[in-house]
Amino acid sequence: MNLRQIDFSKVVNDDQVYDHMMANYDQLGKDWINHQWRWMNAVYRAFKDHYKYLIIISLVEKTLQFYDQMNIKLSYDQFYSKNFLQIDKFSISELCEKLQLPKETIRRKVLELEALGVLKRQKKQIIIDRRSFSFIKPKNQMKYTSSYIVKISEILNKEKLYSKKLEPKIIENALRKNFSICWRWFYRMQIPMIIGYHEMFEDLTTFHVWGTVCMNQAFNYSSTLEKQNSQNNVHNYLEYQKELFKGDYTKFNEEVIKGNRAVSNGVSAMSVSDMTGIPRATVIRKCKFLIKNDYLKLNEKKQYILTGFNVQRVLPYQKLIFKNKAKFIRKVLNLLTIS
Repeated sequence: MNLRQIDFSKVVNDDQVYDHMMANYDQLGKDWINHQWRWMNAVYRAFKDHYKYLIIISLVEKTLQFYDQMNIKLSYDQFYSKNFLQIDKFSISELCEKLQLPKETIRRKVLELEALGVLKRQKKQIIIDRRSFSFIKPKNQMKYTSSYIVKISEILNKEKLYSKKLEPKIIENALRKNFSICWRWFYRMQIPMIIGYHEMFEDLTTFHVWGTVCMNQAFNYSSTLEKQNSQNNVHNYLEYQKELFKGDYTKFNEEVIKGNRAVSNGVSAMSVSDMTGIPRATVIRKCKFLIKNDYLKLNEKKQYILTGFNVQRVLPYQKLIFKNKAKFIRKVLNLLTIS
């Protein structure tokens, strides 16, 4: 049997991915926020409850870890070939520790999942029944993730740190082929992120609402950058986020400029509700909390926009998140290099 030699000069490390991601953030910020927002929508859509889905994916991630330890590799089609997924045994205390949630909350959510028929105990087996909830395969999520990784690879290509030329379809096919391992990497990036935002915003619905306002503002700000930045100057992470969180920039078009006075582009409670599926009354209640705690404010049109306070509160935590993001992207890029 021929043993393939790995050329380590062609692989990248976490720091290289992280440093270049942060240095070129104006090319990536909008896409990353959109990537995470779409994922949060999928999380909420399954049960209209972020925490139930968080418990489910935590149990799946633990099972994928077991597969990895036993050198069991499943493709996307193999993993989703059945409506039932047998999962590794778990305890309430173990979930509490992993998710940093009170034992009463975890126990109540697990009982609700059992009542819905999502979690089932069959003799000594524990089963997730995908037929019992609005289950959505991550087909679209893999497309979004693949497109984002391509942007990172292009930046690394320019710096001659990564030689392989990639397209979204190439990455998507690799994710599908190596699904059990790659999606474990994905969950190991996403689960700590969502736990941290729960702690910061006190619950995940509040974070989801804030994230929707953030996404709207990121799209508006990116549009402004494209029109301003004709010389294509690089904006690093800190510069990009400081400008994003100001909330006082504007698109350069006649709809927004009135009497030479800029009007910030915000988003209404109804729009947030329509975009996320969260009831409007809940959105309004969460926005009141966010305004009270200086995460959001109202513009002249009574639309929600971000405040400068987010620079102090959110940015230090996001840098920690991006360490996990760099690790995930590095693993996928190196998988593509050696495969």
